Amino acid sequence: MIPSATPCRALLSALLLSLLPGAALAAVSAEQAAELGRSLTPLGAERAGNVDGSIPAWDGGLGPNGDRYADPFADEQPLFTITAANAQQYADKLSPGQLAMFKRYPNSFRMPVYPSHRTAAYPERVYELARWNATHAKLADDGNGLSDFREVFPFPIPQNALEVVWNHLTHYRGEALERTYIQAAVQSNGEFTPVKLNEKVTWPAHLTDSPEPQKLDNLMSLFIQRVLAPARLTGDVLLIHEPLNQVKQPRQAWLYNTGQRRVRRAPQIAYDAPGTASDGLRTTDNLDLFNGAPDRYDWTLIGKRELYIPYNSFKLADRKLRYGDILSKGHLNPEHTRYELHRVWQVEAALKAGERHIYSKRVFFIDEDSWQIAIGDHYDGRGELWRVAEAHAFPFRDVLVTWFAAETLYDLQSGRYLVSGLTNEEGQGYDFSPRFNYQDFTPQAIRRLGH
Repeated sequence: MIPSATPCRALLSALLLSLLPGAALAAVSAEQAAELGRSLTPLGAERAGNVDGSIPAWDGGLGPNGDRYADPFADEQPLFTITAANAQQYADKLSPGQLAMFKRYPNSFRMPVYPSHRTAAYPERVYELARWNATHAKLADDGNGLSDFREVFPFPIPQNALEVVWNHLTHYRGEALERTYIQAAVQSNGEFTPVKLNEKVTWPAHLTDSPEPQKLDNLMSLFIQRVLAPARLTGDVLLIHEPLNQVKQPRQAWLYNTGQRRVRRAPQIAYDAPGTASDGLRTTDNLDLFNGAPDRYDWTLIGKRELYIPYNSFKLADRKLRYGDILSKGHLNPEHTRYELHRVWQVEAALKAGERHIYSKRVFFIDEDSWQIAIGDHYDGRGELWRVAEAHAFPFRDVLVTWFAAETLYDLQSGRYLVSGLTNEEGQGYDFSPRFNYQDFTPQAIRRLGH
């Protein structure tokens, strides 16, 4: 439900009315967009806090700081801790997946809840793009693409579920970046082998060269992934040209196989194909909690609610921690996690009749301030809750990017889980300074990387 007694509830109520059958899928009016930066934040969240003050007002977020990992909340103590013994007391602010985690691990899973801080902040250029998009961007091709869209956050004032999802798919992650991180499939007995990955990502507006316009048509991003360790997996390189509309033009992917010393097209790198080196624990479209084309699901916007979600996860990003300190049997070590109460958009995806995917239903809870999916509940073909995803977000203050210290995907049935994005032993981990040419993201380029 949309929280009541907020300054912009009338605006939000009007927008929800647009979800009724026959509502036009169009950009919002100039009058509605004028609320950005007023009753709404520049990215469309409710600027005011909640009624009892447990969610504060947004006051601009955390400003720049050169030390990305300096924890401004290091001296805070949890307000309380949710455990299996008291989870029902807080059930109205927990997702079904979180409640299931308490049942699956009653003796060890817990959620330390800290004071809430709305730290998300972005460069002014990003806010300007969101303001422009608010009155221009539109869904195209039944929601499978966008028109009149610039770079990030097409729908700061969303009118339906797909607009909310597109805000996540396009949320700001810098202009280009290179990151080295580990992914680990943690077995039911707690054992794991880290897989080290290196990735390069850029968005077309920030390429340093000017390729032919047809190469940029319908292009959302360019991505390269290399496996650096363990030795048995090294050498393989994945290249993806991510289209904006993947129904109009399917994802273009190439894979360099070090054994064959060849680059091959990889059209299977999409939807529910197994994710890279994930031991079968995630699908391709599980990365970043959801990515890729939305066309196999019917999407429903449930509304807004308050939820305890991982947030300001500076403790989890602490450079003094080793991976063995973080990865415990069944789930992340709760000593290093932090949960806060925030408002989220709740969106449900139901598999369309005649379509195929291992998840019959997915429910996403999306942070209103960053448009990053915070929690994802995934259901199997029988309709049973199967996997629970969490994004342990924190603000990268040196570059004004809100992303995560780690994302997790818990398999409730097998007792295993996958964690991705940890950089504690990888130096800086994320570098947002590189700039790339289009030629850095070609099949020829990944062949050179694979040698």
